[in-house]
Amino acid sequence: MVNSTTNSMKTKGGARGRKAELCSRRGAELQEKWRTHTADGSVDIHGQAAAKDSTGGWPAGILLLVNQGLATLAFFGVGVNMVLFLTRVLGQDNAIAANNVSKWTGTVYIFSLVGAFLSDSYWGRYKTCAVFQLIFVIGLITLSISTKMFLTRPSGCGDARRPCGAHTSMEVGLFYFSIYLVALGNGGYQPNIASFGADQFEEGDPREASSKVSFFSYFYLALNLGSLFSNTFLSYFQDEGMWALGFWASAGSALLALVLFLCGTPRYRHFRPGGNPLSRVCQVVIAAARKWNVNMPPAPFGEEDLYELDAKEIEAVTTEGSKRILHSEGFRFLDRAAVVVETTDFAVEGHCAVRNPWRLCSVTQVEELKCILRLLPIWLCTILYSGGLHQMASSSWSRGRHEPRLGVALFIFLYRRLLHPLAAALRRDPGGLTELHRMGVPQYMLVGASEVFMYVGQLEFFNGQAPEGLKSFGSALCMTSISLGNYVSDLLVTLVMDITAKGEQPGLDSGNLNRGKWIGSTSSWPP
Repeated sequence: MVNSTTNSMKTKGGARGRKAELCSRRGAELQEKWRTHTADGSVDIHGQAAAKDSTGGWPAGILLLVNQGLATLAFFGVGVNMVLFLTRVLGQDNAIAANNVSKWTGTVYIFSLVGAFLSDSYWGRYKTCAVFQLIFVIGLITLSISTKMFLTRPSGCGDARRPCGAHTSMEVGLFYFSIYLVALGNGGYQPNIASFGADQFEEGDPREASSKVSFFSYFYLALNLGSLFSNTFLSYFQDEGMWALGFWASAGSALLALVLFLCGTPRYRHFRPGGNPLSRVCQVVIAAARKWNVNMPPAPFGEEDLYELDAKEIEAVTTEGSKRILHSEGFRFLDRAAVVVETTDFAVEGHCAVRNPWRLCSVTQVEELKCILRLLPIWLCTILYSGGLHQMASSSWSRGRHEPRLGVALFIFLYRRLLHPLAAALRRDPGGLTELHRMGVPQYMLVGASEVFMYVGQLEFFNGQAPEGLKSFGSALCMTSISLGNYVSDLLVTLVMDITAKGEQPGLDSGNLNRGKWIGSTSSWPP
């Protein structure tokens, strides 16, 4: 009897030991998988967890940086001398040409919202980048053909000496169709390539997290190097009247960028799209409005007093690209959307109670909207900076001078290698200067430096603060601030011209670029 009991105890002890050993081995396997695979939800081209050694990282990041540089070269090959094209080839006045360029440039970045919406909601960043780059190439080819066949007549016109002849409305319409096709392609591509590049680095891995921060600086470096080459070489061809050749060079650069992008397909890491964000935002607003008279839990209250997804729902949402967000203070009126009212928030279907998403939202869903609302004041302040910068750039086009791209490129290297480590040491913070510190540098002290601080800081800030399912939207906020800045610039020029005009006397501009230069500088003074 004693022996049987002892044997039974040994058997149970052995079973527990084997179970503990199995659990330990399984834990070790999971830890090994975490070391070799990403743990942030990113997947490879086959939809499997992305392996760190064969996907993402700097090999994919460098390819995307080269892609960005070539695409920027192509875009600025069109945009940098657009004012000169409109005045010399189409015969428009300086003020009208500058306003048309402002509207076109603004539309480029408005289209970034279209690309961000499709990327975050349905297509994902890879497909969105590929589709809009293809549209970009088609627009440039159409522009090149229309310029060669219809606009630059007689041959060789469009330089400083030989103006071009009159054009039909159909020819001018084809030109505007092609440049707005270019705007759609470039605008839809830009915010997604920045976010897609950041996707190649896992934020939970300390080494890759530091590389992710550096990527945004090098991304803006690639942008400025591409612009530098277009300003240096392509603008020479166009200034000499070889407009079609310059546009064909832009089309070739964009096509090469697309080919390189597609070549890296097996190497990229992907995040699944998170569904339509507009419906999620509308659900929170409508649910909060419907519960305006509902009594809130006594303050202070936390997540235990509000509705959150259960484990099964969290898993389903996470596969779509979102992650759970903890409850935060602020915008407490929106928390009403997550207060449970059992009599109206659930409907019985069979034996289950199904939540009505237009009456009850999760804490994560509410916090997504809060994140967006917290970004808006910072975003609004950046619009005036972009407007002032565009005032300087548009007048520089008319003078034949351009933005200091070489200074911007050199300053990025100096910042990453010298200023960033120095600021990190002085502040005893490895992050160095925060995004808001960099965005608040007094503008025009050094235009190249201010661009680096503002736009790199914007990319990092909006991409980092946006919810997981809205990363492209965060990057698009940076682009739309440039867009609205262009519209502000356009509005300023129009208002000043109308207000200062007296009878037949022209307004402040009147062809004299030295007049009115303070308007842009005062509008972009740090708020």
